[in-house]
Amino acid sequence: MSVPSVAFASSIPWPLAASTACALHAYSTLLGSRTDGLLLLSALGLQARRQLSSYIAIAFSKILSPEIPGSSLGVALAVVVSAALTYRVASGWVSSQKEEITYTTSRWTGPGKPLLLPCVTTHTRKFPEKHSFVYSYLVVGVPVGWSGVSGGMVSVSPPGACRNNRRKGWFDIDANDYLERGNGHLGLRGKLDTHLRDAHNVDPAAYPHAYLVTAARFLGYHFNPVSFWYLYDADKTLAAMILEVNNTFGERRMYFLSREESGSEAKDSPQLFKQKWPKDLHVSPFNSRKGSYELLANDPLAPSMQGTGPLSAKIVLRSSSDHSKIVACLASERRPADSTSPHAFDPEAMSLWQRIRFLAGWWWVGFATFPRIVRQAGILFFSKKLHVWFRPEPLEKSMGRLADETEQKLEVVFRQYLRHLVESSGGTGSSQSLAVKYVPCGIANGSAETFYSRPEAASLSGNNNGQCHVTRQKGPTEKIEFRVLTPVFYTRFVYYAHDVEALFCELRESCTVSISPPSAATVFTKQVLARARPPPPLEVSNPIDFYMFSAIQKLRRRPKQLESPVTWPKNVYASGTSQTSATPTSPFTVSDVRGFRPSAMDGYILSLAGDEDKDKAVVGLHKVYRSTVLKLFIADRMALGALSLLQLEILVLRILAAWVVAHIMLAWL
Repeated sequence: MSVPSVAFASSIPWPLAASTACALHAYSTLLGSRTDGLLLLSALGLQARRQLSSYIAIAFSKILSPEIPGSSLGVALAVVVSAALTYRVASGWVSSQKEEITYTTSRWTGPGKPLLLPCVTTHTRKFPEKHSFVYSYLVVGVPVGWSGVSGGMVSVSPPGACRNNRRKGWFDIDANDYLERGNGHLGLRGKLDTHLRDAHNVDPAAYPHAYLVTAARFLGYHFNPVSFWYLYDADKTLAAMILEVNNTFGERRMYFLSREESGSEAKDSPQLFKQKWPKDLHVSPFNSRKGSYELLANDPLAPSMQGTGPLSAKIVLRSSSDHSKIVACLASERRPADSTSPHAFDPEAMSLWQRIRFLAGWWWVGFATFPRIVRQAGILFFSKKLHVWFRPEPLEKSMGRLADETEQKLEVVFRQYLRHLVESSGGTGSSQSLAVKYVPCGIANGSAETFYSRPEAASLSGNNNGQCHVTRQKGPTEKIEFRVLTPVFYTRFVYYAHDVEALFCELRESCTVSISPPSAATVFTKQVLARARPPPPLEVSNPIDFYMFSAIQKLRRRPKQLESPVTWPKNVYASGTSQTSATPTSPFTVSDVRGFRPSAMDGYILSLAGDEDKDKAVVGLHKVYRSTVLKLFIADRMALGALSLLQLEILVLRILAAWVVAHIMLAWL
């Protein structure tokens, strides 16, 4: 009598034999990625698909055959494992929904209350081409300081709560999404107080009450062009506003507007807020960054923060010659005179049927905001034939976009390198120590950090109880703020072979960083950058480091200057002659004749690799740095500077390699 297991094993084709498994392991180990092993396995399966399909058919027939002992046990075991996984996922979801959160049990006793505000937004362009549209729009109003869930409809994250581990309403407001990025543990009130102090030098005690009107998240998604912060004094009178403006590029600008600077019309009516301020954020590609804004808004909580609407806010964009160019309005939906429907809905007072009707009528509005913007942009470009302004890098008072993965990796390296430069700048006869405050850009929860030169560097000493205290040498200290304005600085900095050149070009020409006070730029250059020792010629014992840094050295070239945005670029759909910015061009070709050694940052990163006294995380930076920079430089030469395109090219090569190796294996085996 034949043994079924032997017959079963003999039916295994070569692509699934033990030798093939060893070859797969060797291939993935050689290329250093499991993805390559999966690609090779897929190529084998496609090229030997007939053998593989017949094997699968035989396998199923053997498993379900009663001749094989334990086949029923295998099926039962598979069912049990599947049921266990399903139960684990379901129980985790149920436990997260039933999690007790103490903050939801407390009721808000302050002024104002959470409100759902159905609105209509209108947008009218007056010149150079007339265009207008009207859309429905939903915003949520919440008292700043309140947290919890209101009627299962509106929720606000409490201070210290985890985003994924708290109860939420259908329309959720997360403190991480507002004002400075990250630091959601502070809550809305904590972030507002910090923003008033740090960004505007305003005492938060002057505005003890605040109310936020914004487009909340629905099912985790939101696109929020503008949020309105209404700030009230101790008498519950509207005293100031903050307009938090976001553009489609992920940049943000907070405009603080106080009533003291408002016109006489607003002073005569406490319920009316009017203000005008210069525009300095690129919002639309069909408008330049020049001009000014004018706001005319009412107090939705008047009188004394006891009201519930209606909401009305009109923003007028004026050109450089003070002509009204665009008028955008956000106002509560108009109700018929005999209508009993309110301007705003209190979630706590809504019945179950009212909530269902409200969700059915408004759930889609947030998802439609961005497609609506794209549609109107298409009309302006193709039908109205408007010219387009390229996006300039943000100015100092604006908040740059979020950094991508490459920029985040290089930010960690640059932060460590800047710390090294500042701390190494003292002890050379300098009579003045430095305190350099580094402000990153585009890093979620990336806090500012202050570095001290050696005369001012903190020295730690311990006592018998294991406690440490900090002592600093006395003397004059030059305080400098090094602020990164856009995350693109991190990828541009590694292209320079000389730090002084990098600072000059990025500070004066491309404007990706700022140093304040302005006079401190000279001090920073002389005491920090100019004193850094140039690295020696590339000499490393590790062959991987040698070849990778040699490639970096050969591929490095100074990045192109970030030009000011072209004022009137050509639009092939526009009629007439397009005007372009008059940029003088030189008839001479300038070439860099300097013999590049490794950059100062290269030398510092290489020094970390063999420094056993450093922290492991710091030592590991050199691997991250060399691979990231090399990919960046190769993408610059072979993929138009786009890492995503380079990754696609590499993926195609890996697929081709896997296909060729699979063909060789099948022919050999």
